[in-house]
Formats: sequence, C-alpha cells, structure tokens
Amino acid sequence: MKTLKDILYGVSLQQVIGSTHAEVEALAFNSRLVKPGTLFVAIEGTVSDGHQYINKAIELGANAIVCEKLPAEIQEGIHYIKVENSAKALGIIAANFYDHPSKALKLVGITGTNGKTTTATLLFQLFVDLGYKTGLISTVQNQINQEIIPSTHTTPDPITLNQLLSQMVAAGCDYCFMEVSSHAIAQYRIAGLEYAGGVFSNITHDHLDFHKTFEAYLKAKKQFFDELPSTAFALTNADDKNGLVMMQNTRAHQKTYSLKHMADYKAKVIENQFNGLLLNIDNEEVWFKMVGSFNAYNLLAVYATAMLLDQDKLKVLTSLSRLTGAEGRFDYLISDQGVIGIVDYAHTPDAVLNVLNTIRDIRKGNEQVITIIGCGGDRDKTKRPIMAHVACEGSDKVILTSDNPRTEEPEQIIREMEAGVGPSHRKKTIAISDRKEAIKTACHLAKPGDIILLAGKGHEKYQEVNGVKYPFDDKAILSETLNLIN
Repeated sequence: MKTLKDILYGVSLQQVIGSTHAEVEALAFNSRLVKPGTLFVAIEGTVSDGHQYINKAIELGANAIVCEKLPAEIQEGIHYIKVENSAKALGIIAANFYDHPSKALKLVGITGTNGKTTTATLLFQLFVDLGYKTGLISTVQNQINQEIIPSTHTTPDPITLNQLLSQMVAAGCDYCFMEVSSHAIAQYRIAGLEYAGGVFSNITHDHLDFHKTFEAYLKAKKQFFDELPSTAFALTNADDKNGLVMMQNTRAHQKTYSLKHMADYKAKVIENQFNGLLLNIDNEEVWFKMVGSFNAYNLLAVYATAMLLDQDKLKVLTSLSRLTGAEGRFDYLISDQGVIGIVDYAHTPDAVLNVLNTIRDIRKGNEQVITIIGCGGDRDKTKRPIMAHVACEGSDKVILTSDNPRTEEPEQIIREMEAGVGPSHRKKTIAISDRKEAIKTACHLAKPGDIILLAGKGHEKYQEVNGVKYPFDDKAILSETLNLIN
C-alpha cells in the first residue's frame, strides 16, 4: 500500500482535486481490473479512450483517478489528478508503486527492427551460464531464472513490466535483458525505468501502420537512446546507416560494433555453414552453433554488451559458443530424405532478405529454395508487395499464403502481396491461402537436398483469425509433413 504522494513523485501534475495523502492498494488502466482502493489511470488509447470508463472504475471501487481531462461530474470522496500525459504518468506511477525495481538490478534494453529477440535471449542464456540470476522480457517468453512466464507483447504495459521487474528483484536477479519495441517507446510503456544500457540492432521498413512514416518510426527508436542516463552505455550497429543517428543526443557512454567498418567491437565471418558460424571476434576465432551473417551481428552485439558489463572475455566466448539462440529464428531441420526445412520469424522485407541471403551463401548451387510466406492482417500494408518481391528474388519457387490474417481476408492480403510479383517471377509463384496446405504443397515439390523456408510466424504456436487464436505450430507441421511425404 502506498500514498498518492509517494506514487505521484516525478509526475508532472496540472491539477489535484482531493488529497495526495490518500492510500492506494493497486493500479489499473483497464477498468475491468479495478478493485476497491485502486488508482485508475485513464489513457486515450488507439482502440478506446479510458476517460469513458472513469465512472465504471469508481463504481468498482477506484478511489483515485489520473486523467488528462477531468470528468464533468466530480464525485465526493474521489481524488482526481489531472496530468498532461496519462500514458507517461502511468509508467512513472508504476515504477514508484513497485519501488523502482529497475534501479535494483542492471536493466539492458535491446531495440531495432530485427534481432531483438535473439540478442535478448542470448544475453539471458549467457548470463545464466556465467552463474548470474537473470531475467528476460521478450517476444517469445518472459523468464525469471528458470521460471517461464508467458509473453503477450514484445514489451508489456508499465504495470506488468514493473511487476515483472519487482519479481526479478525478489528472486535475487542481478541482470534483466529486455526487448524494447517502438510501440512501447511511443506509448511510454518504459517511462520511469532506469537502464544500465541500450543496444541498437538495425532499423528497416516495419510498423508503418502504427508510426505512419519511417521518420516517426526512426524517432521512436532514437527516443530510447535520447532518454538513457549518463551512467548507462549506448551500443550501436555501425554498419546500419541509421546506427549513429541513434547516438546523436544520448547522454550515455557511446560504443559501436561492426562487421564492415572501424568500431569498438569487431568481428569477421570466416565460415558460414548450416551447422554453424566461424567468427573472428575481437581477435579470437570461435565456432558458434548459430547460422548466418545476421546472427554474426547478434553474437557480436551480445559479446560487446557482456564486455560493457565487465564480464571475462574468454568465459563469454566459451559460453556463447555453446548457445543456440531463440526459438523460431533460423530454426532448421533435415528430413530423412535430406530436405532441409527452415522456420524463421522473418516478417519484414529486410529480415526475409537476410534469411534468403544466408541460404544463398550456404547452398551448394543445385538445390531449389522454396519459400512459403504471408503477411499479417491489420498491420503495415505497404510492406506486402515488397515482401513478395524479396521472396521471389531469392527463391526458386514461392508460395504466398496466410500468416495471421486477424480481421482481414487472407485472399485480399495475398492479392496485395501479388502486386510485388514481377512478370519474370509469375511462373514460379503460386497462392494457397490455407497455410497448412501451403506447407504440404512445398513438401511435395521438394526433392532431396532442396531447402524449404517457412517465414513469418517462427515461435508462434497459433494462427489468429477474426480474434480467435487457433493452435498452429509451423515447425511441428513442417517436420511432420516432410517426414510423411519424403
């Protein structure tokens, strides 16, 4: 239990009606979660406006309201706090309510279009292997040491986020590695947190359904680094053309990593095969179990982060050489007949290009590459033709299919993807809206030695159609179908 005065510390207040000495037992920004003694924060969201639910929250027992617009009717005995930005206030309030857990451990945020999950997961695995109690907040799952907590968002809401961090502190965690999405930055979900470091992977075309323009997307990523404290480090990919843009206004200690340019942390790909990577990393040759130049960047970012957190170089490289990364990221299997299946979360043009380039670098030259690809519904439509174009450029056959159509018609999404299929690629492209049937078709087309890339959903164990998540596991279905047919 906290007083309003305690949990409003650091919030920019415009008006207070009532007393800041009132006690608060819980926080909520969803009126359905309100119980007696709750502080309800009314946020104007993308779907609904929390201000419309203030009276409902009071009926359910809320004794204090944080809002940007005071309601027409002020109820006696209720404490009202008007602020400029409710979403930002919620982050600060949540951090205060849970006693600033981000300050009690070393919190490192990873942001960028691609590589966030792999980098965060590798850092978590590495620090556990080095003997530390460690937390993970990621797209695939959240984790406190060995306890797995299901994940619903790349970056949770501020209340859930601070609850998780508080649990990590209670469990004795020394570190937490978390993905920081552009949505979370723009929506102030990370307001009130204190980071020991920030890592930038790359930035490419994505999430324009939310940010509207690439400039706004870039600005959201940059905001994360702008707000890092002077005690933190800011590590950026010098090979990304916007990597140094991230550093322009940060107060944090700046460091770079690169495969191509001068940087504080350097690596070179010596060998790239289906069973792993040989890298020269900081003048040490190390064999890693991960595949592809994009994973060379992820491994280098992890190594650099560990060095900035004062870990032993040889222990870090030895541990990293044993790790396999995140589920659904270049997750490959080989059928009894020698067909190679690769499941990858790639759902942006750049991510698909990276995976296909990796396959191109490894393949011997005679194999077919058969790519199964779709685009999510209710998301950035501008990337749909680009995704299809990239898949066609790097594949011998392409099957356009359904991803998570959500509230859109799969056939319409596929038609929008087909706009990116040029005349020279039409003969090798087919459309099958049923994803399971698309996988089955690819397996029928494949001959021994051929490579099937199943892109888009990766680790997900569902397919979302009209608000319902139906069980669907890309890797399990691909594996089962390959071995039945071959």
